[in-house]
Amino acid sequence: MYHIRKTKTSSGATAVQVVEYVKRKLVVASHIGSARTSDESRSLENMAMQWIEKNGGQRPLFESDSVEYLLARYEYIGVRYAFIYEVLHKLMARFEFTSLGGKLLHDLVTIRIIEPASKLRSLALIKEYFGITHRRQSFYESLPKFVTLKDATEKLAVKRAKEEFGFDFSLVFYDVTTLYYESFEADDLRKPGFSKDSKSQQPQIVLGLVVNADGFPVSYEIFEGNKFEGHTLIPVIKAFKEKHDISTLTVVADAAMISGDNVEALEKNSLNYIVGARMGNISPRLISKISDEISGKDKATMRIKTDLGNLVCDFSAKRYAKDKREMEKQVKKAENLINDPAKAKRAKFVKSGAASYELNKELLEKAKLLLGIKGYYTNLGEDIGNQTIIDRYHNLWHVEQAFRVAKNDLSTRPIFHFKKEAIQTHILICFMALAVSKYMEIKTKISLKRIITTLKRVTDAILVDKITAKQTIMRMNMNEEVRDILKGLGLPY
Repeated sequence: MYHIRKTKTSSGATAVQVVEYVKRKLVVASHIGSARTSDESRSLENMAMQWIEKNGGQRPLFESDSVEYLLARYEYIGVRYAFIYEVLHKLMARFEFTSLGGKLLHDLVTIRIIEPASKLRSLALIKEYFGITHRRQSFYESLPKFVTLKDATEKLAVKRAKEEFGFDFSLVFYDVTTLYYESFEADDLRKPGFSKDSKSQQPQIVLGLVVNADGFPVSYEIFEGNKFEGHTLIPVIKAFKEKHDISTLTVVADAAMISGDNVEALEKNSLNYIVGARMGNISPRLISKISDEISGKDKATMRIKTDLGNLVCDFSAKRYAKDKREMEKQVKKAENLINDPAKAKRAKFVKSGAASYELNKELLEKAKLLLGIKGYYTNLGEDIGNQTIIDRYHNLWHVEQAFRVAKNDLSTRPIFHFKKEAIQTHILICFMALAVSKYMEIKTKISLKRIITTLKRVTDAILVDKITAKQTIMRMNMNEEVRDILKGLGLPY
C-alpha cells in the first residue's frame, strides 16, 4: 500500500515522496519533488495523490499514516447529524407523513423530536445540525396550508396504529391538559383558566388527546383556555366515532369527565365508557355499604347500579396503607392548625365552628371508610368482568405518559405563537412528533430521551480538501446500542 511521505532534505527543503513498506522496509516508489513553500508542498502532495490513484489503484483518503499530512491536507469544518435525520425521515415516510406539507414541515417535526425550541430557533438548528436552510418567511407563508392537514395527519396516525398495533377502535383513552403562553394577554382562543401547570394568571389553551391502549396518539382537539375539561369529552369522542365510522367504542377517562349530562350524551351516541368515580361525592349510605362489603379484603370487587351507570369498586391493601398514611398526615396538619388559630387556613379536615376552627369529624369518618377503595363508573354490562373494567381504567396512565412526553421531551409548552394559525400549526407539529416518538418508544421499549441521545452519537465529520476544495464526509461507526434501536424499528443497518 502506497503512502505519501514528507522529509527534510540537507538543503532545508521538504521532499515529497510516494513510499511503501516491503518486508518492513521503506521503499521509495516515486520521488515527486522538493518544496520550499507551503503552496509548493501542497501542490506536490496533490501530484503524489494523483500518482497513487494512477499507479496503485487505491483510494488515498486517510490511508496515509502521516497525521501531519492529514492535518495539512484537510480542514475539519464541523459535524452534521445526518444519521438521526435519515432515521426520523424514514419513520415519517413509514407513517406517510412525508406526503403532507412539504420538506419544511417534516424538518420542523424532526427538530422538535431532537431538540425542541421556538420556530425561529428550530430553523437555525435545522441549518446547524443538517446543513438545510429554510427561510423564516416560508414558515409564515405555509401556515394556511399547514392548518388544513389536521384530519389527514390523524388518519395516517390511525392507519399506523391499525397496521402496527392492531388498533380496532374498540378501546380508546382520553384526557386533557393545559398549555400556557409566555404572555398575559388573552384573546378568543387563549384565555385564563384552571391551569395544570400552575399558571392560572397566564392565557392558555386546553388540549384533548386520544390514544390507544399503548399510548400511541390517534386524535387531538384544541379548546379555549377557559373550557371545563368535562365539557370536552363528548365533542372529541363523538367526532372521532363519526370520522372513522366506528360502530362500537369504549372510552376510558378520568373522574373529571363524569357528569349526568355526559352520561346521557354518551348513551345517546352509543358510546361505552369507563370513567373514574369521585368516591367522596357519593352518599354516606352507599359508602357504608361499599365499605362493609369489600373493605379489608385485598383485591375484592363489587358492582352497584347508580344514576351515573354501574359503579365498580375494588379494595387494595397496598392502596389502603398509602391512603392511611396520607390521611394521618392531613389529620395531624388539621390538628396543628386548630391548636394555633393564628395560623389557621384551609385544610382538608378543618371546618369553621361556632367560635373557632374544629376537626371535620364527618369528613374524617367518610375518609376512613374509603381507605383503600377506588371506584369506576361504566355502562358496560355484566359480561365484562369487574377486574377487566379496573384493568382498562388503570391503563389510563398511557395517555398521561403521552402528555409527559409531549410536555417535557417535546416541549409543547410554553407556546410563543399568538396568531391562531401559528398555534394550530404548533400543535400539529407536536402531534406528528408525538406520534413518531411514541412509535419509537413502543417499538424499542426505550425512552425517547435515550433513543435521541444514542442516535445523535452517530455523527458525520465534514472535511474539506485544501487543494481541491472537495468536501468529504466521514460517518462514525454504529455501536451495538444503535444497531439494537434500528433493529427494533425495523430499519436496515
